[in-house]
Amino acid sequence: MYNPYFGFSEAPFSISPDPRYLFMSERHREALAHLLYGLQIDGGFVLLTGEVGTGKTTLCRCLLGQVPEHCDIAFIFNPKLSRLELLKTLCEELHIALPDGVCSLKALFDRLNAHLLDSNARGRKTVLIVDEAQNLSAGVLELLRLLTNLETERHKLLQIILLGQTELRELVAREDMRQLAQRIVARYHLEPLSRPEVGAYVRHRLAVAGTRAELFAPPLLEHLYRLSGGTPRLINVLCDRALLGAYVQGKPAVDRATLDSAAREVFGLPRRPKVPAALAAALGVSLLAGMATAGWQLAPQPLLAAGRSGLDSLLAGASAPADAAPPAPSPAPEPEPPGIVPGSGDTPSPPAAPAGSPDQESEPPLEPPRPDPAEPPPEEELAGPASEDHWLHEALAVRALFGHWQAGIRQPSDLDGACRQVEEMSLRCLRRQATAESLASLQPPLIVELDPAGGPPFLATLLERGERRARLVVAGEVREVGLAALARRWSGRYVQLQQAPLARSRRLTLGSRGADVAWVDLQLARWEGQSRPRAGDPLFGRELEQRVRQFQQANGLLADGVVGAQTLERLAGLGATEMAVLSY
Repeated sequence: MYNPYFGFSEAPFSISPDPRYLFMSERHREALAHLLYGLQIDGGFVLLTGEVGTGKTTLCRCLLGQVPEHCDIAFIFNPKLSRLELLKTLCEELHIALPDGVCSLKALFDRLNAHLLDSNARGRKTVLIVDEAQNLSAGVLELLRLLTNLETERHKLLQIILLGQTELRELVAREDMRQLAQRIVARYHLEPLSRPEVGAYVRHRLAVAGTRAELFAPPLLEHLYRLSGGTPRLINVLCDRALLGAYVQGKPAVDRATLDSAAREVFGLPRRPKVPAALAAALGVSLLAGMATAGWQLAPQPLLAAGRSGLDSLLAGASAPADAAPPAPSPAPEPEPPGIVPGSGDTPSPPAAPAGSPDQESEPPLEPPRPDPAEPPPEEELAGPASEDHWLHEALAVRALFGHWQAGIRQPSDLDGACRQVEEMSLRCLRRQATAESLASLQPPLIVELDPAGGPPFLATLLERGERRARLVVAGEVREVGLAALARRWSGRYVQLQQAPLARSRRLTLGSRGADVAWVDLQLARWEGQSRPRAGDPLFGRELEQRVRQFQQANGLLADGVVGAQTLERLAGLGATEMAVLSY
């Protein structure tokens, strides 16, 4: 709809896996390299996992465009199949003729084996690619493992590539899947885009669609990263809705309000309902009445005494019948002459105004005291997020804190959900209650709960703290505030991330699980030269055991694959991992 308006040759943010729009970030290049490696090696499984919408299927489409001529590809995109259905689908993909009535696993297995032997004799390589492999049943996974047993004396006859969501990693890490896990020769987990890559991704897709115009300003790209978490599919959906909104409003580019409106539509969060005019008027009257009552009760005693009779007469007049005569006013006590100060010799002040003058008809209005111009201006007040952004405060506070730990949290996420997600990343959430005076001793980053003067409580991420100022992330917006203003609005509650402690007395062996195992995985990754931060694997599987053996052998230790006291000591000597605890 909006393509001609912005000068696009086609929709730039379609969610279809078009390889022409593939943005080759560093992570996507590494993932594609693993897939291409799977086309070259001889046998075993290649595993590519990633969160929903990170681009796994698009990478697979790109891979299909680079298949060598000697490779035959069988692609299965619907993995919810029985073992018999999978074998039939595999035979159909490889164009194996099946006579009518073939319905046994053995018959299909024999025909597949004969076809693979013939292909191998002709110098051809056969590769099976399974998308959405996290939906494979345990029985079908076992069948795939058995298919890798088809071999000659020198070559495996079938190479298998599995693409799936994060759950696929958990599936193959199960104890009953250990035989399959041992046959995984390469694995890669695809992470979302980084903050700078989001801007490059948007510009890349706009350029492929035929425009170099800056339709998303740099500050807006920062906001887009916070909304999407770097997930390409979410970026596509948000940008598509935002461009549609800009087109409908006749805007030359997307602005913050249009992007926020698109986010509300994408995440399914409605706008706050507008208060009807009649109800708003009634609430306004009630509010003014309440303020008047509170002000009257808090007024000084002399003013209360002087004005109560007038208020009583007004109330009586309002409740009395129309033909009733007004009651006689009660005599007011004679006030002291103004200007007489006790102990000053009772020197009178200038004479009062003549009777009947306007000054004697009513009390002079009470005026607020004027501030002394020499006094310093009042200290700043900490405001909460804008009303249209308030629904984002918790998810974006979580993302700002967990981003410092390189902990991939599914977007959007509340604090409780995020804390559950990192339990197996060797991290834990520390929830604490403190006094306002202790704010200066807390070490950022941490999430604080704030209670502004004119709005509901909200969560913010404290990034930095100086002697007088602090930097906060409020609903995705970075702000600088005074420490005094922050302490004044802080409820005392905060959440901090900490690396789970390492139990040095514990022996870690095959099948162990927990934060200690994740720590070992991270330290080994550091020793292996994997500089990019990653989440540790909480399960001690065969792959980790082999890596432990290599580490032990390189360090002159008994290469038994068991992490005992000596191995722990050597691993700890490598230094902290990228996810090590931030010092207090």
